[in-house]
Amino acid sequence: MPAVQKRDHQLYFLYGSNANPKQIAARGGQAVRVGVARLADHRLAFFGHSGTWDSGEETLVESPGDDAWGVLYELTFGDAERLDGWQGVRLDGSGPYFHFPVEVEELGGHRHAALVYRKDSCREASLPSSELLSFIVEGALVQGLPPAYIARLRALESRRAAYPVPKPGNAPGAFTCNGCG
Repeated sequence: MPAVQKRDHQLYFLYGSNANPKQIAARGGQAVRVGVARLADHRLAFFGHSGTWDSGEETLVESPGDDAWGVLYELTFGDAERLDGWQGVRLDGSGPYFHFPVEVEELGGHRHAALVYRKDSCREASLPSSELLSFIVEGALVQGLPPAYIARLRALESRRAAYPVPKPGNAPGAFTCNGCG
């Protein structure tokens, strides 16, 4: 039976770099972790280019038989709007990501309706930078995602970034972009 959702909150299924607690702390305000969850028949994929990570950009794509793992968070509408800004979600649909409604299942079997960020255009697949992939794996380990899924993440092909990319700063959740203007 689905959990009762608060009127002033929204559930988000965060995956990839957004599942890393450092990133969600920096972007998500007072996000409340609900638990580890999976999205059936989807997998993590990379398309386009992120100048922040010199990497392909993360998204979830349909893939029968695969499971994408992430973390379910409850966000206030204000915090969700802030996270939407980081993802480039725009109400007119012109941003690189959009909200996509999904049903995810927690480890305990509870099902939840949630929103997930998906790229609006997935043309040619690209590789993640090894730096981004390491950040994703770090988050997966900290969040307690299943070991088999972490092994799949570690096995993904990647390439080194051509320039310095964001690294954790001195404050928890802070990022600096070495060499970014």
